[in-house]
Amino acid sequence: MMSRTATQTLNKSVYFLLSLTAALLIAFATSNWQIANAKATAPTEQLFEFSKADARITLDIIEQLQNQHYRRLELDDQFSINLMDSYIESLDPLRIYFTQADIKEFHKYRTELDDMIIDGDLSLIATIYNRYYASSTRLLRYSVDNLETMLEDFDFENTKDAISLDRESAEPPADENEVMALWYKRVQNDVLNLRLADETDEEILKTLGKRYQTRLERMEKRKVEDVYDIFINNLSRQYDPHTSWMSPRTMENFKINMSLSLEGIGAVLQKDGEHTKVVRLVTGGPAFKQGELKAGDKITGVAQGDEDIEDVVGWRLDEVVQLIRGPKDSTVRLLIEGSDQEAKVVSIVREKVKLEDQAAQKTIIEVKTDDGAKRIGVVDIPNFYMDFDAFRRGDRDYKSTTRDVIRLIGELEQEGIDGLVVDLRSNGGGSLREAATLTDLFIDRGPVVQIRNANDQISRRYRSQRPPLYTGPLLVLLNHLSASASEIFAGAIQDYQRGLVVGAQTYGKGTVQTLSELSSGQLKLTTAKFYRVSGDSTQHRGVVPDITYPSLYDFEKVGESALDYALPWDQIHSISHLKYNDIGPYLGKLTENHQSRMAESPDYNFLLQRIEIQNERSEIKTLSLNESVRREDTEQFNQTMLDLNNALREEKGLELFADFEALEQDLDDKAAKSSGVNLIDVENDFLLEESAYILSDFINLKSKDVEKIASEGHFSEL
Repeated sequence: MMSRTATQTLNKSVYFLLSLTAALLIAFATSNWQIANAKATAPTEQLFEFSKADARITLDIIEQLQNQHYRRLELDDQFSINLMDSYIESLDPLRIYFTQADIKEFHKYRTELDDMIIDGDLSLIATIYNRYYASSTRLLRYSVDNLETMLEDFDFENTKDAISLDRESAEPPADENEVMALWYKRVQNDVLNLRLADETDEEILKTLGKRYQTRLERMEKRKVEDVYDIFINNLSRQYDPHTSWMSPRTMENFKINMSLSLEGIGAVLQKDGEHTKVVRLVTGGPAFKQGELKAGDKITGVAQGDEDIEDVVGWRLDEVVQLIRGPKDSTVRLLIEGSDQEAKVVSIVREKVKLEDQAAQKTIIEVKTDDGAKRIGVVDIPNFYMDFDAFRRGDRDYKSTTRDVIRLIGELEQEGIDGLVVDLRSNGGGSLREAATLTDLFIDRGPVVQIRNANDQISRRYRSQRPPLYTGPLLVLLNHLSASASEIFAGAIQDYQRGLVVGAQTYGKGTVQTLSELSSGQLKLTTAKFYRVSGDSTQHRGVVPDITYPSLYDFEKVGESALDYALPWDQIHSISHLKYNDIGPYLGKLTENHQSRMAESPDYNFLLQRIEIQNERSEIKTLSLNESVRREDTEQFNQTMLDLNNALREEKGLELFADFEALEQDLDDKAAKSSGVNLIDVENDFLLEESAYILSDFINLKSKDVEKIASEGHFSEL
């Protein structure tokens, strides 16, 4: 264990660093300017120290994690190493604040952190944060004091410098000179982004001056509770990414998120280092309809209406959420960074997002093939909803996914359908009970899902309880954002071979979380895992479709597999269950027909090219700081997207866009028209239409097999 003397020595080094940075200017040369020539104001000296109460709640959290969490972890040297690395990365994800000397100093105690925590000693955690605080406030203060001089000296015309987009895997800066050099490039890139947005130098000074000053003030106003929150959630996430401590303040925000009515943009957000990241969009919500915000985007600034954008890097998640929320019909503007770290502003009109109002919907697709016409019903299910309060009150008309789907199937059968598509794309889950009762509509009595808890006990209480409501041909449509309860339903349909499963490999969220009371706040922790009746876990891998569609989402970057410390995929014993079809023999011909249609589909070709362009841009590791190069790159990208869209419109006989601005206006117009009720749009959804064709092919192939068997005399009258 780290001795008190060693701890005191490490703490003294922080005092020394603060004193040193208060007295010295950091000198280094970059481009044609010596930053050492400018004056820097010393940062406010603030040292954070944890209390005995913090140490006690930490031990309480650890005890509950070790006793209740699904993953059994020992607080050993490896845990200590992982925790220190995770904590440092959360403070400095881009590796610009801590030098190699800092990291070397911290690593002396890399295997002793667990012993210190058990002994109630959080001094090393405080020391690391104090070092980060000293470095970050010094750089922010420097930028506030010298921004005008820096702006005058930036060379955007002749520079060959570039900023790295892959700092997460880079070595820490060698010394303070390199720290300043990296920071200088970040400021230069901030300025260039605003120049590319056609802001004047005067506007840039105002925008960035306010941004850096606000960040500095927020840093200086941080309390020890905020620091503790960073540390303890790094500790809890060693168990898995869905485990976290919620302080009393965070609990209030959590309750708002869990309620059925939100006024905002309809997005699920999480903390990602200093940034706020979009996890997923609520289907049918304002952001989903607007179409520009994507899962994986980082929100770096928020503005109300036409007001100036407020920088939110480094803010607590609940504060960012509070800023994004607002009255219905008001506009919020988000400054976001995509995977290529190019900044853009997205405007979204807030709506009242009632999750129970995202009801299942239906339509019918007419499919015409050489084997005749088919009427394929579609039921779109945005999420698995249920009005639990009304159900508990005994209200016979309580709202739920299953009840709505029963009604819709009845209406579709009255209209005469030959098959049914259940569309679960972007359905992030919801009520597990509803996933089970929905499965009950399509299979006979039997288990739907297995749940294994931390004690290896397996529950199979979620079952189909009655004969199926719909026995006709079935297809389930998925994408990479189909998660949790969606994966339970799709996995059961696939295991029972009750229907075809097509689309993209799903999200892979196969764990169960519960809330545990603490002396202060609550602990959300993972206590169980989902398993299909086949014994396969839905965790990590999700559901792999029988026929796969290409996806704009990279499975390795968006989804459970992209999260640190995610629980692994594994298997348990399968359960004896029926198999309604032998789908395997048909997949070859179904895939062949599908590929033949897609080879002639302009929409499919458009999607493949979009994916190729997106993948190419995601592989970019640096951004030039030369304005001409960046403008040319932007113009080339805009022209590529214009040409791509016009090629699609030409094949469809539509009027071509005159320029990129016309394309942008068309996207804005479509987003505006999509407000209100979220209707199924078959005309502009070729993958839904293709799914109807695949199901039609399946119906025809099975029908021919039945006719063949009958003609060969394999049936006998009883």
